[in-house]
Amino acid sequence: MINGKAPGKPSLLNDDQRTTLAQAIEHGPTPYLDGVVRWRLCDLAQWLWEEFRVSVSEQTLGREVHAMGYRKLSARPRHHAQDAEAAEAFKKTSPPQWQRCRHRC
Repeated sequence: MINGKAPGKPSLLNDDQRTTLAQAIEHGPTPYLDGVVRWRLCDLAQWLWEEFRVSVSEQTLGREVHAMGYRKLSARPRHHAQDAEAAEAFKKTSPPQWQRCRHRC
C-alpha cells in the first residue's frame, strides 16, 4: 500500500451526466436557447450548472472532455482583407525531392 497510487478526488460528473454532456457537444448549442453559436469550456460549465446544478471549473471540465475523447478544434484566423490570388502567387514552387531515374539504376 505504500507504493500504491492515491485514488484522488472522485469525478464530479456521473455516467448519466457524461452521456448527456457528450450528446450536447455532438448536437452543438442552439443559439436562441443557449445564447452561443459554438461551445466553449466556460459555456459548457454554465450549461452543466443550469442542467445539473454541478459546479465545475473550466480546467476540470477540459480534462473531463478530453478524457471523453474530444479535442479542441478551432479555425485558423484569416485577415479580412487577405487576397487569395496574391497569396497563391507568393508561394514558392520547388522541384520534388525524389525524382525517378531516367534510366534503370
